[in-house]
Amino acid sequence: MKLYAKTIAQTLPDWATIVTKSADLIEIEINDEHPNFQSLLEELETEIEPGTFGVKAEDLCSRLGIEMSNPHLHQLVEQAQNLISLIAWHSDYKQMLDEGYQPDLNIADASTALTYLQWELERNREPSN
Repeated sequence: MKLYAKTIAQTLPDWATIVTKSADLIEIEINDEHPNFQSLLEELETEIEPGTFGVKAEDLCSRLGIEMSNPHLHQLVEQAQNLISLIAWHSDYKQMLDEGYQPDLNIADASTALTYLQWELERNREPSN
């Protein structure tokens, strides 16, 4: 599991590793199978909404001393488009398709949905006349 943060604590637990660090974003890899991380999840587990139990990202980050990055939506959409493109051209994905993988929705559908979202974001940024 990865977290993206603006700031982090001086020291991270042994199950958290900084992958990349730039001026405005720190990428943290979490070993989510580590027993200490699992214990933390159990400790933080709460009822998020009636009948749904889990851990709120805010609670986890607070415990780790991490301030989450909150990039603009258009940046996230751009990153998602790039990832989808990498998936579409990945040899393992192509092999799955060759072996008969036929999802109801495919990579092109996901890319189209993100394109529509980009268009809407751009339309909303344009000044109204």
